[in-house]
Parts: sequence; structure tokens; C-alpha cells
Amino acid sequence: MRRYGTGRVIFGGFLLAVVAYGPFLPVQGGWSYAAMFPRLTITGVAFALAYGPLTIAATDSMASREQGLADGLLSTFTQFGAAVGISAVTAVYGIAAAGTDGSPDAYRAALIVPVVVVLLGTAVCAPPDPPTTRRSRHSRRARRRRSRVSPATPTAMAQVRYGDVRHCATPTTTPPHRGCPLL
Repeated sequence: MRRYGTGRVIFGGFLLAVVAYGPFLPVQGGWSYAAMFPRLTITGVAFALAYGPLTIAATDSMASREQGLADGLLSTFTQFGAAVGISAVTAVYGIAAAGTDGSPDAYRAALIVPVVVVLLGTAVCAPPDPPTTRRSRHSRRARRRRSRVSPATPTAMAQVRYGDVRHCATPTTTPPHRGCPLL
């Protein structure tokens, strides 16, 4: 998650859920569990990619004393959403199966509900378009230039020599670490 960011991992989880639910749509009455196992595995990976980062996204911006409250609200609404979703799937299945013997057509109709919900979730959490390469390269250079301190100034030399804890050097007995912008 550090490499791609929370939003992109959640988006990847939703995309993987679409990939997992899609192959269930042509379900047939004689499908074995072995035929469904790869699809179920992909669904499990999709949930792992989505739910963990969703919890982080919900609690990350909260003060530490309010994170329990945020997690409780998230859990409550997750359970509520699952109950409403299962009810919607059951209702669609009941309507589609009315007057039949529970044919696979009713299953397919019911499976459209989670596919539509996941597609909506994917659209909601789609990451914004990244800036163009030229613009991002320019802004990185500008940030680098602004963050540099001229080593010729007495303040910068003191920070490097004696170690300024506010910046990047460790306590006064050791030299600054290699990632220090003052070097």
C-alpha cells in the first residue's frame, strides 16, 4: 500500500471483484465446486485488497482517540450494507425464480446485483488521472530546488556538523544519515 496508495489498492480490489463476479454470470446448473473454486479464490483476494485499505482510509485521518469510533461506524455500515445487499439479491432471485423450479436463469439475474454494486464502487473510488510526466517532473525539480539549503551558510554547516534533530541529522555525536538533503 505504501507503493501504490490506499485509494489505488481499493480500486484494484474493486476491479478484481468485477473480474471475479463476471465469470459467475454464465452459471449452469451442473457446475461443480471445482469449477467455481478459481472464481471464489479471486473473489477472496479482491475482498482482501478492498476491505483492509477501506479500514485504513476510514480511520487514518481521524484523531487517535476517535479511531475506535470510526472503525465501529465502518463495521456497522459494512454489516448494514451486506444485509441490504443480500436482501436485494434474494429479492431479485425470488422475482426471477417465481413460477420456475429455480433455474440458472434466476441465479444469473440475482448475480447481476453484486456486479452492478461492484461496478458502482469501482466508479466511485477510481483514482484521478495522474498529472502528465512533464508537469510532474518539473514539480519534482522545483520541490528539490526549494528544499535545498546552501551548505555555505553558517546555519547549514552547523546542522551538518552538530546534527539538527529537526531536519535529518541524528543527535550531535553522529553524522547525518545518507538521505539527508543537507549533504
